Amino acid sequence: MDFARFRRRARAALSISLAAGVALAAAGVATPAAAAAVSDPAGAVNTLIGASNSGETFPGADTPFGMVQWSPENTAGNQTRTPQPGGYDYGVTRVRSFSLTHMSGTGCAGGSGDIPILPFPGTVSSSPSSDRSDATYASGFSHANETGTAGYYRVGLDSGVNVELSATARSGAGRFTYPAGKTASLLVRTSNSEVGSSAAQTTIDAGNRVISGSVTSGNFCGYINNVDRRSYYTLYFYAAFDKPFSATGTWQDGTRTAGGTSVSGATTYGTDGWPVAGKGSGGYVTFDTSQGQTVSMRVGISYVSLANAKANVDTENPAGTSFDTVRQQAHDAWNTELSRIEITGGSAAQQTTFYSALYHSLLHPNVFSDTNGQYTGMDEKVHTVSGAQHAQYANFSGWDVYRDQVQLVTLLRPDIGSDIAQSLYNQASQNNGIWDRWTHNQGGTHVMTGDPGHAAVSSIYAFGGTNFDASGALSSMVHAATTVTAADQSDDGWNVMVVGERPSLDKYLSIGYVPSDGHAWGGAGETLEDVSADFGISQLAQRLGNPSVGDQFLARAQNWKNVFNPATGYIQQRDSSGAWQPFDPASDDGFAEGTAAQYTWMVPFNAKGLFTKVGGSTAAAGRLDGFFHNADGSWALSSSDGTHSDLSNEPSIGTPWLYDFAGQPYKTQLTVRQVVNTLWTTGPGGIPGQDDLGAMSSWYVFAAIGVYPLAPGRADLLLASPLFSQVVVHRGNGVTLTLNATGAATGAPYIQSLRLNGTTSTKPWLPESVVSSGGTVDMTLGTAANTSWGSAAADAPPSFDTGSTSATDVALNKPATADSSCNSNEGPAKAVNGSVSGGTSDKWCSTGATKWWQVDLGGAVPVKTVTVQHAGAGGESTSWNTRDYDVQASSDGTSWTTIVQARGNTANVTTHSVNVTARFLRLNVLTPEQGSGGAARIYEFEAYS
Repeated sequence: MDFARFRRRARAALSISLAAGVALAAAGVATPAAAAAVSDPAGAVNTLIGASNSGETFPGADTPFGMVQWSPENTAGNQTRTPQPGGYDYGVTRVRSFSLTHMSGTGCAGGSGDIPILPFPGTVSSSPSSDRSDATYASGFSHANETGTAGYYRVGLDSGVNVELSATARSGAGRFTYPAGKTASLLVRTSNSEVGSSAAQTTIDAGNRVISGSVTSGNFCGYINNVDRRSYYTLYFYAAFDKPFSATGTWQDGTRTAGGTSVSGATTYGTDGWPVAGKGSGGYVTFDTSQGQTVSMRVGISYVSLANAKANVDTENPAGTSFDTVRQQAHDAWNTELSRIEITGGSAAQQTTFYSALYHSLLHPNVFSDTNGQYTGMDEKVHTVSGAQHAQYANFSGWDVYRDQVQLVTLLRPDIGSDIAQSLYNQASQNNGIWDRWTHNQGGTHVMTGDPGHAAVSSIYAFGGTNFDASGALSSMVHAATTVTAADQSDDGWNVMVVGERPSLDKYLSIGYVPSDGHAWGGAGETLEDVSADFGISQLAQRLGNPSVGDQFLARAQNWKNVFNPATGYIQQRDSSGAWQPFDPASDDGFAEGTAAQYTWMVPFNAKGLFTKVGGSTAAAGRLDGFFHNADGSWALSSSDGTHSDLSNEPSIGTPWLYDFAGQPYKTQLTVRQVVNTLWTTGPGGIPGQDDLGAMSSWYVFAAIGVYPLAPGRADLLLASPLFSQVVVHRGNGVTLTLNATGAATGAPYIQSLRLNGTTSTKPWLPESVVSSGGTVDMTLGTAANTSWGSAAADAPPSFDTGSTSATDVALNKPATADSSCNSNEGPAKAVNGSVSGGTSDKWCSTGATKWWQVDLGGAVPVKTVTVQHAGAGGESTSWNTRDYDVQASSDGTSWTTIVQARGNTANVTTHSVNVTARFLRLNVLTPEQGSGGAARIYEFEAYS
């Protein structure tokens, strides 16, 4: 099936001469503004960026991760369609309603769009469901009368009504000013969710000035395959107004009932997954405007009950709260989150593009639990968040966001990352252990490929979102990745929404890849997705002190080699007998939304192994040159021919960073800057592809600050170069990362030199310790490439192949010394004996005044990774996990260099990427416990070459 029919991608062909080289001003870099940090990032946001047929975003009002997204539903004259999945298309200037829920850049026909509301200046004289072409109950508008910024949306309709919208997390605030002399009506088209409904109910309470009800919907991508042609959520709403009703009415299908106050009836999903024209129900009221033409509306929603919807609005937006107060609170909430990345320098346009991208990155997933903690689970039962979890989250576009968006969210808000991880685990637990790859509200849709939840949870943990039941999640993921289910062997939903979590898992386990004659949407691409998930599991297992599972899944992660055909030099389809299938590198046969040429690079955790397969680093860099450029040297960044990159879609977005592994990081710096300056703009088409719930915008945010996550399950950061003179990342846990870029003000892209925490570095990547402990990166940029910087093989970022975990622990059973020991059976040798299974005495313990431990590796040894297993790994209280410590390296045991600075750690197991050759490694414990206790407890210290 050609999914492009359903998931539209804007691929504007670019032809920008390579001879332009570093003349980046010609590529759209404006004169930089005065060097001052942006003081009001929320004010820099333009929500109309991406609101066209490329990004498919929505421009309406919301708060960070909010349950409510109050935004327009445009119409091109078809009652059962919206012009774009987000409900809005900048090129369509007619609106039929303003709905309370939306998703940003989803593809398919969209989803949600629940409870459409239209302020209408006139008498409702016919059933709105009979208005099949939206000729009567809709209005034109001009973009000159439209404003969209963080937390606020306004449009002056041609009908004369001025519409203003704002929101809290779980409620909306509306202010509608009607033209004088016109009847002030308001329609609630309860049944008309964006892709229809199977039930809807509306009640009007004139005495209390309230309209309430519910809609039951779902049907995400349901027109493609009937496995999703179903309802899986019910949304309740409670709307209160500040003006009395002078008249009421209802309608069902073609029948209007003047004076009606209660009605029910759905659009249905027809026979083909589309709402049926002419069907549906809702209610309308006319306001008494004798005391003024402006009507204020407060509306709460809930996915649990009507009582909870009322409680949500009463708690967050109580009666008497002015619209302007809600608007200011929404603006302030956005400033709080957007200010976590503080930028200095850049033009006004660059600042707007940046903060609009960060805004779009923080729209999803959405808070799904109510103010009382209740939410409806995937088992259709009501649950209440408990323990460390603050809120349940929903709407997870897994195939897209596992690559960068969950990492960005967790980098800024480890607490929200933890809640998202717990939410995904909760959903799986409520779904018979199945980790659905694309969840919409409490429903699983199975859309896209791979097993992205496993990659996402491990990345969240790596980036510091550790405050969830990680051990339970790991056990669940291992079970799902090793237990073949009937759904894994089913073709139901093929190809876009294959129902199995791991399609053809039986074949993957037995022959080491997903074959072309299996059940997946493309066996070769599915294999690459599965190995990334397996690598994520391996990393989480290592961090949780389970090296055997870590080794098992690291070995499985190398299954990508089974679909690499050395004869063609590409990832390629093969059948279950092992036979390679007919091949065209420009074809999408075997791949979801991409081609063999684009997917071949998608082995982020083992770039070195991939480069070896294609002939070495020099050959790989040459192939990348051809991937990003046409034969005449012009850029090919958003290509439709299949042989070049497509930076408007996820399979290609990691490729510009691969030059860092090939000894040519200056090409990463130039390529990333070219994408940032040409594919992203401040216009409605300013997002080059569907935003996919923030995945593409997150790529831009990382690219603009000059870093990118190395691989699922890792927090190492690959380097390009910042667009801004200074970037300060204020993490929610108090850790700060500062990137200073001298020369950025001129638009220079090339790193000339770099210092990390004051120490000169030639490495085009930052270790995990920079994320966990913070630090300062000082770089000097120039307009000419420094081809020697980062070119040495030893400078390359880490790659992970079999043998890179406990099997190569170079510290194992080596001589160890320490300042002291708590007891004679807790000496320093216990920390390198390869075991944490000998009970709570299988550790080195010290209560000395200065707590240090060191190991003699016996000679100069290259060390790439250091792992420390703390108290919790040995079964002791996690409150005894080492909080602050340094790791140092030495060649002679006298002169020491600090290679790890860990601060604020809470994890049972910590893994740090390093790149050093040393004979001695030393652990200095600065703060031994989370509280005031004084004992250092190290169960195992491991060093991997």
